[in-house]
Amino acid sequence: MIWLVLLCIILLISVIVLGIKIFVMRKAAKEICTELSEKLMSDTNTLISISTEDKIMCYLANNINLQLKELRKRRLHFQQGDIELKNAITNISHDLRTPLTAISSYLDLLDKTEQNKKSERYIEIIRNRTEALSQLTEELFRYSVITSPDCERKVQPVAVNRILEESILGFYAALQEKNITPNIKITQKRIIRNLDQASLTRIFSNLLNNAIKYSDGNLDIIMDNDGNITFSNTASEMTEVQVERLFDRFYTLENARKSTGLGLSIARILIEQMNGTITAEYKEGKLYIYLFLPC
Repeated sequence: MIWLVLLCIILLISVIVLGIKIFVMRKAAKEICTELSEKLMSDTNTLISISTEDKIMCYLANNINLQLKELRKRRLHFQQGDIELKNAITNISHDLRTPLTAISSYLDLLDKTEQNKKSERYIEIIRNRTEALSQLTEELFRYSVITSPDCERKVQPVAVNRILEESILGFYAALQEKNITPNIKITQKRIIRNLDQASLTRIFSNLLNNAIKYSDGNLDIIMDNDGNITFSNTASEMTEVQVERLFDRFYTLENARKSTGLGLSIARILIEQMNGTITAEYKEGKLYIYLFLPC
């Protein structure tokens, strides 16, 4: 009988000890989880610390701290590389602007001199290539500007309908050149949003440029009563894989030789800076780009 009582007491003590052990480990696991989330969300060099001295949980915390250190090292390396790339883009853009301006000036002088037909054709080719290079240089420069933390935004109430209509009107000649007659359906309801007007204009311009490059001859632009905007066009040569990468920096399709691949990337950066979203979808041979501007 005494042995049975002792056995029960030993079992009871074991259960209590095991319960305490489980409680301590659960508490430590919660602490690790909470602190890991905080470390990942904040830019800090502090490490995870836990209140328990349990060897297993301390081992786990130490291993996570080692991974955190490696993650921070890689993040810093990436940030430095990104800064260097943006600085390089800015410098290259500035360096190219001067000779391009000089070339354009000399081409203007050549236009004023008497030329034979062959020379005129060569000059026209040079001018077209120079203008294309100037556009690419300007696009690189704009990208470096909008991604700079010093870039200021002038946020104010903007009539999105009006900006969209003005943007389409500004591209009407370019669309006609490509035999594209846009089908436009813009709500009569006045859509007002607190946005940076210059950024919104740039977004619409880049989307219209994209349509001119890749459309098979049609373009639908729809804006509903909630302010949601859809650009869609037939693009039979595109694939779903290509569409998934449209917003990637420097990504271009094979036939887009006059592009840096920054147009849609710039549009995404600008719209996200204004807390909006832009997504793309490819279905039944058509490319759909959706814009959402928050109230």
